[in-house]
Amino acid sequence: MGGTPGERLTKARIPPAYAAAVRRSVRVTVSAAAGFYLFLYGFDSAVAATYALFAAVAMAGLSHIPGTGRQRAATLLPVVPACWVLITIGTYLSVRTWSAVLGMLVVGFVLAFMAVGGPRPAGAAPGLQLMYILPSFPPYVPESLGERLVGATVGLSLLILAEAFLLPDRAPGVPYRELAARAADHAGRCAADLASAPYTLGDRARRTARELSGGLRSSRVPEAERPAGPGVRARGLAHTGLAARTLLGRLGALPPPAGGPAETRKWPAVLRAVHDACLETASLLRGQESRGIARSRLQELRHSLAEGAEPGATPAGLRRHAAVLEVADAALAMSVAAEIAVRGRAAPAAAPGRFWYARMRAPQLWWRRLSGHAGQRSVFFQNAVRIALALAAARTIAGLDTLPHGFWMLLATLTLTRTTARETRSTVRVALTGTLVGAVVVAALLSLVGTDTSVYAAALPPLMLVAFTLGPVKGVGWAQAMFTMVVALVFAQLAPATWQLAEFRLLDVVAGSAVGAVFGLLAWPKGAHDELRRAVATMLRSAAETVVATTSQLATGGARAPVAATSPGHRSLQHALIMAESAYAQYRSEPKALDSAGDTQDWQAALLSGHHTLWGADRLLVPLEPTVVPPLPEESAEAVTRIGDRVAAGMLLVSARLDPIGDTPGTPVAVGARAFADFAAEPPGAPRRYYAAVEWLDALMTDMERIAGDHK
Repeated sequence: MGGTPGERLTKARIPPAYAAAVRRSVRVTVSAAAGFYLFLYGFDSAVAATYALFAAVAMAGLSHIPGTGRQRAATLLPVVPACWVLITIGTYLSVRTWSAVLGMLVVGFVLAFMAVGGPRPAGAAPGLQLMYILPSFPPYVPESLGERLVGATVGLSLLILAEAFLLPDRAPGVPYRELAARAADHAGRCAADLASAPYTLGDRARRTARELSGGLRSSRVPEAERPAGPGVRARGLAHTGLAARTLLGRLGALPPPAGGPAETRKWPAVLRAVHDACLETASLLRGQESRGIARSRLQELRHSLAEGAEPGATPAGLRRHAAVLEVADAALAMSVAAEIAVRGRAAPAAAPGRFWYARMRAPQLWWRRLSGHAGQRSVFFQNAVRIALALAAARTIAGLDTLPHGFWMLLATLTLTRTTARETRSTVRVALTGTLVGAVVVAALLSLVGTDTSVYAAALPPLMLVAFTLGPVKGVGWAQAMFTMVVALVFAQLAPATWQLAEFRLLDVVAGSAVGAVFGLLAWPKGAHDELRRAVATMLRSAAETVVATTSQLATGGARAPVAATSPGHRSLQHALIMAESAYAQYRSEPKALDSAGDTQDWQAALLSGHHTLWGADRLLVPLEPTVVPPLPEESAEAVTRIGDRVAAGMLLVSARLDPIGDTPGTPVAVGARAFADFAAEPPGAPRRYYAAVEWLDALMTDMERIAGDHK
C-alpha cells in the first residue's frame, strides 16, 4: 500500500473521526509516555516525570488547537516559554492559599481572555491553564522548580516532534486564501459576462456565485483556516472574503441596462476592468506577483464613471451606473484587502478608514482587539470572568479543605464548565457517571494488583491510546471514565496507592463539577443567545444612526476633506459589529442553540447589513480626493432624506423585534417600507450622487426585509 501511515489509516474503512482521534492519540501517548518513563525510571525523578507527562497531555489532550500536526507544532513553539512562566509563577504563589487563589483569578482570566486572538490561542488556553494549576498546590518546594521546568520542556519538545512528524494529518480543508481566490475568479467571469450582450448572468453562474459566497462564511471554514486573528494579514484576509461575498452579491443583483448609447458608453469598460482586477486579485492570493496595474485601471474608470457627466442619461441609466459603481467599489476593496493579506504592512498605502489596520503594528492591533472586548457585553469577557471566578473558588475550597490531589478538582472545574447553565448541567451529569464507572474499575484494579508498579507501567500506554481515542469521539462521559483510569495508573507509579485513590478522584470531580455548575448558573447562564440578540439590536440601532447622518450630509453637501477618513458613526458601528460577530461565533459553537430557542433568525444577513452600512456610507462620504460637494437639489434632497428615514425606521423596527425591552414590540414586525414609492422616485435633474445613495439604501432595505422575514 502506498502513502503515509496516516493516509493508509484513513483509507482502511475507519470513520474519519476515529482515524483523526487515533492519530492524535498516538502522538499524545508516545510523547507523554516517553517523557514519563524517561524521568521516572531513567533518572528517578518523579517531579520531572509528572511534568513531562502532564505537559504533553495538557497541550494535546486537554487543548484543542486546530489544524494539521505541523500547524499545531508551529503553534506550540511559542507556548514553551509561556509554560515556563506559568510554572514559575504557580510554584512561588503556592506558598499560601490566598496568593495561589489570587494568582488563579488573574491567570485564569488572562488565559481565557486570550481567546479574542482567534481559534489557536483559544484552543491552547485550557492546556496553559493546567500548566499553572499543576504547580500551584502544596507542598511548597521551590527548589524543585528546575525539575519541573526540565520535565515540562522535554514533554513539550517530544509533543512538538510527534505533532510535526508522527502520523501526519491531511489538511483539514481548502485554505481560505484559495477560497477567496476562487470567488475572485468567478466574480471576474461574471463581470465579463455582464459587460457584453445580453448583459445578464445565467442560472448556473448565479448558483455558483451563491455557493462560493457561502463557502467563505466562517461557520463553513475549518477553524485552522479562519482568518480570525488580530494581525494585519489575518484582518486583510477576512476583509478580502467579505469583499468577495459583497462583490458576488452585487454582480448577481445588477439591474439590466436601460439601453441607448448614453447608457452604454462607460459602464461596460468598468465591468471589464472589474474582470481584470478580479483575475489579478486571484493570482495575488495564489502567490503570483502582481503590480496592481488592473486595480489602478479600475480606479481610474470608476472615478470617471462617478464624476463624468453624460448628457441624455435617463434615471434608469443612472441607476445602472450607481449599481456598477457599487460593483467597482467591492472589487477595489477586495483587491486592496488581498494585497494587505499577502504583503502585510509592506502593501501600498490604502484608504485609512476602510483599511485602518493596514499600517498598525502587532501590539497596536492586539491592544485594539483586547480593549474592544474589555466590557461585560463581550462574550469573550463573560467567558473569561466565568472561568476565572470558578477556578479561584475551586482553588479556595481545595486549599481550605486540603483535598488530596486537589488539582483534580480544578481540572474538573476547567473541563466541565460550559458557556450555558443547561449545557453545564448536562455535561456534569454525564461526566459524574463516567467518573463513577472509572473509579469503580480503578478501585478493583488497585485492590487486585496492589503495589506492583510493573503492571501499571505496562498497562499505561495501551490505556492512554484507548482513552485519547475514545474520549474525543464518544464524549465527556467516556473521556472522564478513561481519564480517571489513566491518572490512577500514573499516580500508582509515583507513590504507593490503595483503592482510596479512586475515592479521592471521584470526590475531587464531584466538588469541581459542583463549582462549575454554580458559576455556570450565576454568571451569564444563557450563554450567547441573549447577548447575540442584544448585540445585533445595538448594531442595527447604530446602523440606523449612520444612515440618517449619511443621508443628511448628502442632502446638505459640504467639504470632503482628507481629515474625514470615515463616515459619521463609523467607529461606533464598527465596534457594535465586532461585538455582534463575536457573539454569533460563540452562539454557533453552543450545542442545540437553535433548537433550544426555536430560533430561525438569519443572523448572517443581519451581520452583513452592518458591513453594507459601513461600506456604503464610506463610499458616499469619504472622498477619493479633496473636494467640495454641493448640496443635492431640493427635490432630490427631500427624496433621499425620506428614503434614509424609512430605512432607518426599518432598522429600528427590526432592532426592537430582536431585543424587546420595555414597551417595544416582541412580536414579528413587518418592515413595510416597500409600500411607499420613495425608492422609485426620480426627481427632475437628480445627480449621480442621488442614485448612488438610493442604490445603497435599496440594498439595505432588502437586508432588513430578509432579516424580518418579509423578503421573498
